[in-house]
Amino acid sequence: MDIHPFTSLQSILDNDFYKITMQQGVIRLFPAARARYQFINRGKHSFPPGFGKALRQAVDNIASLQLSREEKQFLRVTCPYLDPVYLDFLEGYRYNPEEVQIEQQGDQLDIHIEGLWYRTILWEVPLMSLICELFYTLTHAQRISNGEITDCTRQKIENYRELGINVAEFGTRRRYSYQVQRLVVQALKQYGDESFVGTSNVHMAMLNQTKPIGTHAHEWFMFHAARYGYKMANALGLENWVKVYRGDLGIALSDTYTTDVFFHQFDKMFSKLFDGVRHDSGDPVQFAAKLIAHYKNMGIDPLSKTIIFSDALNYDKVARIASYCQGKIGMSFGIGTNLTNDAGPPALNIVIKMAAAFPENGAWTEVVKLSDEPGKYTGSEKMISLAKTILEIN
Repeated sequence: MDIHPFTSLQSILDNDFYKITMQQGVIRLFPAARARYQFINRGKHSFPPGFGKALRQAVDNIASLQLSREEKQFLRVTCPYLDPVYLDFLEGYRYNPEEVQIEQQGDQLDIHIEGLWYRTILWEVPLMSLICELFYTLTHAQRISNGEITDCTRQKIENYRELGINVAEFGTRRRYSYQVQRLVVQALKQYGDESFVGTSNVHMAMLNQTKPIGTHAHEWFMFHAARYGYKMANALGLENWVKVYRGDLGIALSDTYTTDVFFHQFDKMFSKLFDGVRHDSGDPVQFAAKLIAHYKNMGIDPLSKTIIFSDALNYDKVARIASYCQGKIGMSFGIGTNLTNDAGPPALNIVIKMAAAFPENGAWTEVVKLSDEPGKYTGSEKMISLAKTILEIN
């Protein structure tokens, strides 16, 4: 089966920045840890015949990708907290397709990733982007034209600029295609002026000479639960992040085990150390109110801190959030699918999440995520129930 020319990655940096930053943390702190990841088809999408075979070929095709001298220099200059040893490691890193198992049964996919955590951590985002692009290619989906994508993106960033807010592009995982994302980021850069602050995609950031944006994801805290237990996961996850980055990359993710649990553990030290918090599930205005109250209780001016909103954002949702937060707390918006997959056909609702972790001198332990929206929970019912009991979540 022939593969569309854009269904193989163009660069090893065609990935979200938080994968790079977490990879450095894993290499430094947990080099012997292993991890398993699993594909979850939230939208119950039907994949066409031959999809698994085509995806297998696309995955195999990226084994030869490597960091170029120009890419290494971009990271060295733009991200000084990535140390030279790590950049040398990344220069020698190659994807190993044997870490990815793909099976298709009828119209459903079964995808598992397993290996050393510091290696397998880079697979999630490119795999999801390949799945999306292949789906549209093999179902012969028709998208709007390049000019329409540019015009649509221009209108969106101009509307956001009128709100007086900062916007970053966070849409790699569920993009329509590489080409669409490239057009979107180019338009954001060209028309965004001071409102567009960067992209989560490191490759796109380099192409457009803008800032790669990201810190850590849920799996950072999920692993810490496997290593240290649910009650210590947030605190030790944050502590280890500070140990690696010493004040850089200071936005904390709050909803791995619900925001209420996080706030109990986000004490005055962490509240002062971290520049702000990322919102990724649940009602954003309620979240903002809770965080503002939390900072005030800690004697911290909320206007000195920032919330990064990143959950399924569109203009109406952003406008509602901005109206509430204005004058109360700093804010920025990471917009994903609404930018990179607003090209005509419906966006896929898929995720790839860590399913189990094997800390050094430990054993395989199932991991869970307990977002502020129960529909976003991941993990087995048994482990979800156990985590909720330990954390006293109703």
